[in-house]
Amino acid sequence: MTTRHKTQLAETLKTGRPVPPDKPNILKTLLTVQSTLGHVPANVISQIAQVLGVTDAQVAGVLSYYPDLRTQSPGRHLIRVCTGESCTANHGGLVLRAIQDCVRNVIGDSAQSERFTVERMSCAGNCAVSPTVMIDGDFCGRVSPSDVSSLLERYR
Repeated sequence: MTTRHKTQLAETLKTGRPVPPDKPNILKTLLTVQSTLGHVPANVISQIAQVLGVTDAQVAGVLSYYPDLRTQSPGRHLIRVCTGESCTANHGGLVLRAIQDCVRNVIGDSAQSERFTVERMSCAGNCAVSPTVMIDGDFCGRVSPSDVSSLLERYR
């Protein structure tokens, strides 16, 4: 972790420290760390636990439970494909496969391309225009496998 990241983490944890009688909010702290650093590095679990006054296992448990939390730095662009019922029924799986083929990445991996990370999300809440793909927070509805290449072109 770079010095800049260490400083950002320290500042983030300082603001997230619970003030009695408040109880520690592990999820909120992890989301804040991820928002600041782009991910929650596994090597900072002990530091987070110490600041919150909880065990390493509690922090690791929350970190592993929530799919929106990641321990690896994502690529420059985060592509999330909805796998909810409506999107799945409308061939969202084919869209996911087309995206993986186009960016040459598997789910959750940005190793082959520092440009893209592909993830599944359980529901985008955009069922009326399924299947839905979210790229860097931008929602794209009614995506078909043939749309994928042109959709990703502006993010290259």
